[in-house]
Amino acid sequence: MRYSSLFLFLLSATLSTTTLTAQLTAADSIGSTLTLQQAVAIAIRNNLAVNQADIQARSQKVTLNQAWDNMLPNISGQANQSISYGHALNPYDYTYVSQTGTGSYGVSANLTIFAGLQIQNSIRANSYMYNANKYDLQWQKDNTTLTVLLDYLQVLSSRDQLAIIIAQRSADTIQLHRLEQLAAEGNLTAANGGMEALPNLRGQVAQDEINIAQAINAFESNKITLFNMMNVPYKRDLEYENSVTATDLSAYPLASDTIFNTALTILPNVKSAELKKLYWTKELAVARGAYYPTLSFGAGISTNYYSLDLVPTTVANVQTGLPTGTYVQGSNTPVLEDKTNYNSQRVSWGDQFTANKSPNIGLNLSIPILNGLRARNQVKQTKLSLKNSELLDANTKLVLQQNVEQQFQNMLSAYKQYKFYLEQAADYGESFRITNVKFSEGLVTSDVYIQAKQRSDAASNNLAAAKYIYIFRTKVLDYYQGKLVIQ
Repeated sequence: MRYSSLFLFLLSATLSTTTLTAQLTAADSIGSTLTLQQAVAIAIRNNLAVNQADIQARSQKVTLNQAWDNMLPNISGQANQSISYGHALNPYDYTYVSQTGTGSYGVSANLTIFAGLQIQNSIRANSYMYNANKYDLQWQKDNTTLTVLLDYLQVLSSRDQLAIIIAQRSADTIQLHRLEQLAAEGNLTAANGGMEALPNLRGQVAQDEINIAQAINAFESNKITLFNMMNVPYKRDLEYENSVTATDLSAYPLASDTIFNTALTILPNVKSAELKKLYWTKELAVARGAYYPTLSFGAGISTNYYSLDLVPTTVANVQTGLPTGTYVQGSNTPVLEDKTNYNSQRVSWGDQFTANKSPNIGLNLSIPILNGLRARNQVKQTKLSLKNSELLDANTKLVLQQNVEQQFQNMLSAYKQYKFYLEQAADYGESFRITNVKFSEGLVTSDVYIQAKQRSDAASNNLAAAKYIYIFRTKVLDYYQGKLVIQ
């Protein structure tokens, strides 16, 4: 038992090492820049759900092949060779012998001609299930693709926000240095902000540093989330392509009903649900086929061997076994006959193998009468499975319609927010530009400057986030129409 446990442990360790090696290889092959296309490819290759769906599809392919193979004849051979010791009866002369050797050999074949079309319907059923499993595999790949897309966009969004906050700190630092220079020269007066302006700006720069630290943490966390989805070790110093952004985003051109109608015809989970319903329809036909007789054709050939064979010898004109004094009618001639005697001698295996051959052919008809009601109960169970598949098919389409409407609403909301933040960022940016000039000229206090800058900074950050949210929402709707392209 200990050796079995040790073997399982070593096997598990070997598989884990192999998986880790493959993941490390995938991480090392990324290079200095991770593109969205690379991220999707690596995630699909390493995703557990994708790999399990792939195994399920390949397993179903084997089942489909077996359904086709069931149309082939069953061919089997048998051979038996034995040696017996002690008293054994010689079947030829009914004498006892001390040692005999016997053997029997044969080949038989059986081909089903008709079995209620169970074989044919099983082929169709398993074909539907195989195609459904292929759609399930594609569904898992699509889910992985969308998740990686979202994670990648979050990385880009947090990177852009970090760059914005660093630029915001730079603007505050310039003003702080200006005030420090004025204070060093003794020129910091009420006209240019007063003595309270210097600590206010220092506090603002400190807040900028806090914002940068938070933005760096968000950036790194989003990158780690992306690598977790890719299922490879994290690499910190990587660049990310900005290939999915746009500077001028427009409203989505299609209505939700159009998107839903297109999704009904192309989405893999919808196709899978429909094919699984067809699968159970054919499985019901298979179950009902058990009610019908089974007609099969059989053929075979057999031979045998016995170590003590008898060779016949004919003796002519021997007195018959009739009572003594029995004569041929009308004469005194006794009735005679030719008698066959047998001499026991060994005949070679090859000679007996050839001489004792016995071919056969035939038809077999099996009519089910009562089999514990298994056929009827199997039909009932299959009907329930078919009903369940019909419910799942209808629910899949209902959930799809709801998801499309929800995603469409999310897209509308994201676009509105993007447009509002675009206007807000422009307005607050202009307001801060004017305030910054006035503050530099000593026309407004530091409080006014900081408030204007905070509003502008918040609007810029919100705009950066809203842009990527809207891009992702449009990509989801593109996916529902089969137009999602990862470049």
